[in-house]
Amino acid sequence: MQFGRSYEEFEVGAVYQHWPGKTVTEYDDHLFCLLTMNHHPLHLDANYAENTTQFGKNVVVGNYIYSLLLGMSVPDVSGKAIANLEVESLRHVAPTFHGDTVYGQTEVLDKWESTSKDDRGVVHVETKGYNQDGTLVCIFRRKVMVPKQSYLEARGGEQPGRPQLREPAPKE
Repeated sequence: MQFGRSYEEFEVGAVYQHWPGKTVTEYDDHLFCLLTMNHHPLHLDANYAENTTQFGKNVVVGNYIYSLLLGMSVPDVSGKAIANLEVESLRHVAPTFHGDTVYGQTEVLDKWESTSKDDRGVVHVETKGYNQDGTLVCIFRRKVMVPKQSYLEARGGEQPGRPQLREPAPKE
């Protein structure tokens, strides 16, 4: 299974459909809120959400949806990344609710070689997240520094740092 891409493998205009999707549970949302200290009642208090918001139910915290989509894109986009350089823009277009399933896709907008090191390049991508109805819920653009093949080869190939496997010596 491919995990990320080298600079040479990216093509401007390519679209990667991230699979599988993720059904967001109340537990996922609450755990993320508590881990990040976001205690807004819109996300945690069903009574508050039902009686004081336009949605009448809890809304999943947007940064979880962003993080989920970012994670979904790793095998296709940044699995070999040297660095995430910039999140250029982030928009939460529609709310996500407990029980919604989120799917993602990423388009390669541009790419260019590094001006300081010849063994890497920068890829500019746009990731979009949709719910189970096909409604766009989140969109963001980012720039990722990725290695060229020469970088990977100099570090041991496609899986740098992976140990050489050895079989035990046969017993006599």
